[in-house]
Amino acid sequence: MAAGWQDVVRDAAAVREAAAVAVDAALLAGVLMRTGEQPHSSDVVNYAPFTLLPSTVPRALFEQAYAVQQDFNLLVDAISQNKEFLEQTLASTIKVDDFTARLFRIYMQVLEEGLAQTVFLGINRSDYMFDCGLDGKAALRQIEINTIAASFGGLTSRTADVHRLVLKVLGKTEEASHLLPNNPAKGLALGIAKAWELYGSQRAVVMFLVEEVQRNIFDQRCIENELWNRNIHVVRKRFRDVFEQGSLDASRRLYMDGQEVAVVYYREGYVPQVYDQQNWEARLLLERSRAVKCPDIATQLAGTKKVQQELSRPGMLEKLLPGHPEAIARIRATFAGLYSLDEGEEGDRVAATAIADPDRFVLKPQREGGGNNLYGEELREVLEKIKDSPERTSYILMDKIRPQPALNYLLRAHSPLQVSECISELGIFGVYVRQGQELVLNEAAGHLLRTKAIEHADGGVAAGVAVLDTPYLV
Repeated sequence: MAAGWQDVVRDAAAVREAAAVAVDAALLAGVLMRTGEQPHSSDVVNYAPFTLLPSTVPRALFEQAYAVQQDFNLLVDAISQNKEFLEQTLASTIKVDDFTARLFRIYMQVLEEGLAQTVFLGINRSDYMFDCGLDGKAALRQIEINTIAASFGGLTSRTADVHRLVLKVLGKTEEASHLLPNNPAKGLALGIAKAWELYGSQRAVVMFLVEEVQRNIFDQRCIENELWNRNIHVVRKRFRDVFEQGSLDASRRLYMDGQEVAVVYYREGYVPQVYDQQNWEARLLLERSRAVKCPDIATQLAGTKKVQQELSRPGMLEKLLPGHPEAIARIRATFAGLYSLDEGEEGDRVAATAIADPDRFVLKPQREGGGNNLYGEELREVLEKIKDSPERTSYILMDKIRPQPALNYLLRAHSPLQVSECISELGIFGVYVRQGQELVLNEAAGHLLRTKAIEHADGGVAAGVAVLDTPYLV
């Protein structure tokens, strides 16, 4: 906690006044979500949860996270083009994890048929925490990289203005001036627009593939509106619409209701629950098409936890990024300890270590979307149950990161105003576009800070655990 906030946190009257201003400012700025009671309607909305005060982030680690993002973009793109690496890395996982296996089957089918897609668009978000070592020095440690439906690039574009106002209300005008501008929505839209342009048809549309329940619609609208401002036509469709209305012509151009689709931007499709047989068929249709998929299925597979663990093996980055020693050094400097649970001596040893000392580790399945990881006693119970089963290969093990908690207020609709001990997670958005073998765009597109109370081990904003935040660099 910055020394400047300590006086504020204990001043109940000042906090109450600032919180009232903050909530109205969030509503005015469009930091919005639909409600749980009416998730299909924008008639009743509320503010997305956020911190009262911006959270302190070490400037050097923030700059390190930005500096490595283009390297991670390069790496994800390289993995997505490396069939041999994906086959070898996911061989054990697809035997026991049906969801990853279904994705992999589509990937192989599309490769065998021959890719119709020639332009590739990646929008990812690399997430980090600040690990406090025994010496008290904080280090940047990557939690994961999200290669599909990385969210909150829109709402976080609007959150800094709210925090700027709160600091001014609290008499901290000088500190307010130090909050950084941040507009990931614009950067992500730039990537989509570039892919649309390279696709080469002015009449074609960008299709947002969206969930059945769209509580987080305003986050997506921020990006959508940036595209409309560039006169790019956007449609919103679900998997079931693709199944009912989608078709390919002889050159595998994708049509929805007679409209040609240039870019498919996935905000859905990362959890097994959304796929029934129809939706799997819709996914295959999309993947077979010439349309630019963001991500294509190879890039979604590149974001699996098993791939993340495999990247930490000695020499692996050198194989994937030959001729990029500086990039490799920057990437490797962010890795936490990652361990394989594959069958064999190494996996046996790792499992036994984690069962003996579960508080040292996090157990991660091949899932996105928050709320899936296992800790402590629950980790031990699950590993005890599966330690002699091939099922354990559907997980990886990671060192538990121990950030320094700070005091803040988490503002949620209909919740009491109370101070919490909190930890934060920093995400950096990356966007890249490749045409054939030429990388035509590779940028860091902005940042996202999410904060949660320390009693919650896992979960993001959409999962209802973390809240939106703004970094205050120290």
